[in-house]
Amino acid sequence: MRNLDRYFLWTRVLSTPLVVNCATLGPIGLVKKGPGTMGSVAGLGLYAVLFHHSSFFGFITMALLLAYLAVALCDAAEQRLQMRDPGMIVLDEFVAVPLVFFGMGGADGLINQHGGWPVLLAGFVLFRIFDIFKPFGINRLQNLPGGLGCVADDLAAAMASCVVLHLILFFVF
Repeated sequence: MRNLDRYFLWTRVLSTPLVVNCATLGPIGLVKKGPGTMGSVAGLGLYAVLFHHSSFFGFITMALLLAYLAVALCDAAEQRLQMRDPGMIVLDEFVAVPLVFFGMGGADGLINQHGGWPVLLAGFVLFRIFDIFKPFGINRLQNLPGGLGCVADDLAAAMASCVVLHLILFFVF
């Protein structure tokens, strides 16, 4: 049994097609060019549907639950595909993107105060930059075992993007 297996025993009862389809978000992870970007676009939709109008506690609760599920499913998908963090796995980007907008949602939040889509677009671009280039030691998080390494770097990229976006909105606008 690997280090993380005891935390994700429930994934053993899931079929391989189900695990892989969840980890790739169905056809989204199978696009030839830019599957991570497509997973990030889907993450914007996730933010809009589940996170934008949530309370602070609701946001944190959903983010933690989705992060746990993503680590478990990415771990299982990596094992079944016998590949380490393949590009087709985009569940990590999908669950990370909402974190970019932490503290900005709601009817009177920063996103609405600054015109909506420009803030979402800026957050998306910042996330892709941090996810691709992985500065500030974010790249070392990929070395964590299994699904944890698959997801942790994206969560860190999202948090770094969140900080930068907050700074931009505070100091520039």
